[in-house]
Amino acid sequence: MEWNKLLCGDRVRPIVKREGSNDLRSEFEKDYHRIIGSASFRRLQDKTQVFPLDQSDFIRTRLTHSLEVSSFCKSLGQNIARKIITEIKDESFELGFQQDICDILQCAGLLHDIGNPPFGHFGESVIREWFKDNLPGLCAPGSEKSLVEVLNPQMQNDFYHFEGNTQALRVVSKLHYLVDEHGMNLTKALLATIIKYPVSSLDVDKNSEDICRHKMGYYYADRELFKDIEDSCGLNGRRHPLTYILEAADDIAYRTADIEDSFKKGLISYDMLVRELEKRCYEDQSDHVYRDLIGTLKYRYGKGIEHGVSDPGEYAVQNWIVAVQGRLIYLATDSFASHYSEIMDGSFGSELLEGTEGKHIVDALGDIAVKYAFNSEQILKIEVSADRILRYLLDKLVPAAICYDTDAKQRPIDSRMISFISDNYKSIYHIYSEDKSEEEKLYLRLLLVTDYVCGMTDSYAKRLYQELNGLV
Repeated sequence: MEWNKLLCGDRVRPIVKREGSNDLRSEFEKDYHRIIGSASFRRLQDKTQVFPLDQSDFIRTRLTHSLEVSSFCKSLGQNIARKIITEIKDESFELGFQQDICDILQCAGLLHDIGNPPFGHFGESVIREWFKDNLPGLCAPGSEKSLVEVLNPQMQNDFYHFEGNTQALRVVSKLHYLVDEHGMNLTKALLATIIKYPVSSLDVDKNSEDICRHKMGYYYADRELFKDIEDSCGLNGRRHPLTYILEAADDIAYRTADIEDSFKKGLISYDMLVRELEKRCYEDQSDHVYRDLIGTLKYRYGKGIEHGVSDPGEYAVQNWIVAVQGRLIYLATDSFASHYSEIMDGSFGSELLEGTEGKHIVDALGDIAVKYAFNSEQILKIEVSADRILRYLLDKLVPAAICYDTDAKQRPIDSRMISFISDNYKSIYHIYSEDKSEEEKLYLRLLLVTDYVCGMTDSYAKRLYQELNGLV
């Protein structure tokens, strides 16, 4: 792969530069302003990170998480670009590319969760399970054939392997209807960076040693767009190098934030955190990693006492989190440089922190968060509610969408359910379904439902459920 192609500033719809324009921004800087000003980005403020529908001003939402990922992305981009220039000395990497990759990564951090449905990753699993449970029992309009007899295998698998990551590409390239059907019309380098898994739903292999095959990266509906991005950036089926950096930034942000948020919610204490890390010292061969973590945490606690803070435990945890983030950024930077050749030839199939001390750190943080936060009664109750809300909405919306835009007779309830879907989403459906086969139109109508549901915030999904059930 070559950097001059990887950093492709072209857009699907070319922009004609006006003569005499004083706009000195690069194409990637323009992307940033398009994202920040979008309603899709703003909706992240009411989408779950860990604690759904939490009223605390401190606890993170998808919006604040995305801002943090964007910040880490930029830091990693700066560090890695400097290493490429000064240590790796790749002559094809021009000095101006340093700013370009920082701008692309900053934007990618903002976008990486923009396709997530309400109620976080649990919402994704509910949508997948609903289609696995119900798609075989639904019939095509005016036919006794099951949908699985009508839809081709890739169309079916798109719903069985539904992912917020995949939905992100649809949101920014189509669903954010601003000027036309090209959505935000972002640069192809940025679109390539947010495609974490460059495979279709037919090629997903969760057991593969190559992480790039663990999930799907694009829908059947977006196959032509994916091919265009791939060709323009010279990827040839490989993951964009900047995607590894985006993934590392996301891991660093959410692993550390989950601990801090859980502490603020009272689910984890300073003593519990020390105890859990000490336990790993005795159970794991990488005990030196945990000894360093414990030493830093206790040192921060001592500093809190020295400074006379009211809660030295809180002081210690918050400052320790910052130190851990810095350590992980260093380790991810070093790993990218160490594996530079493999990343650039497309043979690297791991996370950047894999095989480093950072892997032990993020795994420990993840295990602690699962033990004390994700399995807490508060979260489990909310997830049960989320399951009921999303399944109810899909129960009502999918049968309505199956008959939408066909000659089949619709029930009164179906036309009412379809009326709730945004006119913008329906316009996109009509644009992209024109001249398509009946099979593909049916598939696009099912996507219309997932597009609508994924665009919901947590509060909107809950409110709509309550209103439709006469609970308000």
